[in-house]
Amino acid sequence: MSRSGYTLPVFACAAAVAALQWLRDRKPLTLASVDLIEPTQIAEIPIEQIAGLSENTALAITRSDPGDNLDLTKDTPIWALVEWREEGETVIIKGGEGIGRQMNADDKPAIYAYAQRLLKENLQRMLAPGEKITVTIILPEGRSLAVRTSNSAFGVVEGLSLLGTTGISQPLSTPDQLAVFRAELQNKASRFESLVFCIGENGLDLARKLGINPEQLVKTANWLGPMLVEADVLGVKEILLFGYHGKLMKLAGGIFHTHHYLADGRREILAAHCAIAGLKSPDIQAVFNSATAEAALIYLKSLDAATGSDWVNQVYCAIAETIDVRSQEYIQSHSERGTEVTICGSILFDRDRKIIVKSKTAGLLMGKLC
Repeated sequence: MSRSGYTLPVFACAAAVAALQWLRDRKPLTLASVDLIEPTQIAEIPIEQIAGLSENTALAITRSDPGDNLDLTKDTPIWALVEWREEGETVIIKGGEGIGRQMNADDKPAIYAYAQRLLKENLQRMLAPGEKITVTIILPEGRSLAVRTSNSAFGVVEGLSLLGTTGISQPLSTPDQLAVFRAELQNKASRFESLVFCIGENGLDLARKLGINPEQLVKTANWLGPMLVEADVLGVKEILLFGYHGKLMKLAGGIFHTHHYLADGRREILAAHCAIAGLKSPDIQAVFNSATAEAALIYLKSLDAATGSDWVNQVYCAIAETIDVRSQEYIQSHSERGTEVTICGSILFDRDRKIIVKSKTAGLLMGKLC
């Protein structure tokens, strides 16, 4: 059985707790207690080092442990610098070196809702009335690790994100994790006829912001094929596939395990749909030779802006409809329910978390889900 660990925000919070504790009583912690909030439990996080930098400033260091998850942040150091303040908010959180910047949000540090809540709730409990602090999270290896992630595809540059909706890190690339996802699906299928499949945290976050009931959201990671079949077996009537276009478009090519180590085909899928839509050969070649799906989308947008065309809509509408058809075919090929298989619709969004397209079926499903 795989071992679960904790997500990066938990270690950032633990370091901040340890640094604040030093400022309060000058006693070093070897373990920092963090209320995870989601789920409701306390984590005890080892602290490697604490240093008082001045009367008003302390630094604490811990190290990431995501369990058996195949996570590139495993063993990376996390620093938290805590400083007393006299004015302003009770707890101000800043991103230091190695924390990414959100290009689509005025360069704000990539410290998202769960991490913000985790830090503020744990630290505010330690403060007396009137006390105020600034917390700066630093990932010394964050900038170098970021080049090995897809962060830039979502507009996060120069570092890593403190992203997630839970404090527990699960091994997303192992069969054990598929069992966890299936268990969650089984639970929600017993309560809802319509569910939303999100590949990752960006989809989950955006779906919530659009007003979709969080209880109807199911994380799939790259296991879309097995999860679609499971949903059909459980009698789920409708599935909304909600994902980043660079991932979800793989389904249009019949690729139902979306990890890039197993299969790709994004540029082939995009180029084929561009050709069917009627783009000229040089433009098809430009799309095919784009370094990423996002770069291809930007190229199509530039064509539309320059010529008054509608290529983005035409191409992506066709891709979304193809995803729906291929998903239905995939389910049908594994189903024993005859014609009463689960209905699928798809929504694709870009790196700025803006929706590019909804299939016709997805538009109908959104009316029920929001």
